[in-house]
Amino acid sequence: MASSQYGQRKVAKTPAWWAIGAFFTALVGLRHEVGADWGTYLRHLTEVLGVSLGAALSEGHGDPAYVFVNWLAGILGWGVYGTNTICALLFMSGLLFFCAKQPNPWLALAVSVPYLVIVVAMGYTRQSVAIGLSMFALIALSHGQMYKFAFWVLLAALFHKTAVVLLILPILLSSGAWWWRVPLMGGLLLLAYKALLQDSVESLENEYLVAQYASSGAAIRIAMNALPAVVFLIFINRFRLNRVTRKVWWLLAWAVLLAIPVLVASPSSTAVDRISLYLIPLQIFVWSRVPGLRLVGNVNIGKLLVLSYSASVLFVWLIFADNSLYWHPYNSILLIWLSAM
Repeated sequence: MASSQYGQRKVAKTPAWWAIGAFFTALVGLRHEVGADWGTYLRHLTEVLGVSLGAALSEGHGDPAYVFVNWLAGILGWGVYGTNTICALLFMSGLLFFCAKQPNPWLALAVSVPYLVIVVAMGYTRQSVAIGLSMFALIALSHGQMYKFAFWVLLAALFHKTAVVLLILPILLSSGAWWWRVPLMGGLLLLAYKALLQDSVESLENEYLVAQYASSGAAIRIAMNALPAVVFLIFINRFRLNRVTRKVWWLLAWAVLLAIPVLVASPSSTAVDRISLYLIPLQIFVWSRVPGLRLVGNVNIGKLLVLSYSASVLFVWLIFADNSLYWHPYNSILLIWLSAM
C-alpha cells in the first residue's frame, strides 16, 4: 500500500523522534573502543594531526570528506569522539529521514537498529555516513528527482568511494527521454570515477581483489537482504506503490538477488559485501510495510513478527558472529567521564 493508506504519521515533527535520534547519535558517536576497526580509525585521525587541510587532503589519507571531518575534529581537540559523533549525526540524519518516509516509521527504525545501527554504524564509520546519505538519495530517486539523487550520491562518495556505484541506478531506471538521461548520468559516473576513484583503483584492487579479503559473515548479510527482496518480488502488487517507487525497489530487489551468484564467483567477498551494504535500506523499506500486507491476517501480529525477527538478528549476531567480541561490553567516553568524577 502507499504511505498515505498506511496512515503515515508525521513523526519527524515529534520530540520523541528526535530524542531517539539524539540517543543513537550519542550511542554511536561517543563509543569507546567499540568496533573491529577502532585502531584503524585512530590511525586515520593521527595521520592528519598537525598538518594543514591541504596537506591532509593531498597526501591521500582517505576519502576527502572523512579526511576533512578528521582534520576538523583534530584542530578542535575533539579527538576520535568528535569525528565519530559528526559521522553518527550524518548517518542518523539520513536514517531518520528515510524511516520517517515509511508507513510505519517506528517499526522501520526498530528494524534498522540490530544491524545497520549497531554493526554498520559502529563498525564501518566512513561507509555508514555514505549509507546514511544514500538514503536521502533513494528517497529523491523514488520521487524522480534525478539531480537531488546525484547530489546525495556524490556527497556520499566523498566519505566512501564505493557509493559511486549507485549512480548506475538512474541509467537502469530511465525511460522515455533516454537520449539525454543516459548520457547525463553516464557523464556523472565518468566524472565521479575521474574525481574519486581513478587514483585509487590500484589500491582498491590490492585491498579487495588481489588480497582476496573475505568478509566474515558476508553470505549472512546478503541473505538478510535477500529475504525481504524475495518477499517484495512475490507480493509486489500488494505493496501498491506508485510507478517510480515500484520500479526503484524492484530494481534494488533484483540487485540483491544478483549479489548471491556474484558473491559465489567473486575472488573477494569483501568487495561484494561492501557494495551490498548500500542495499540494506531494502530491509527497512520492506519490513516496515509487511504488517500492512496482512499476510498473517492481523497488523499487530505482523508487527510483532517483524520485531521478533529483528531481535533474533541481534541475538544471533551477538552470540555467534566472529567479530561481535569487539562490540561488547559496550563502553562510552561519557561513562568513562562519569566514573572519573
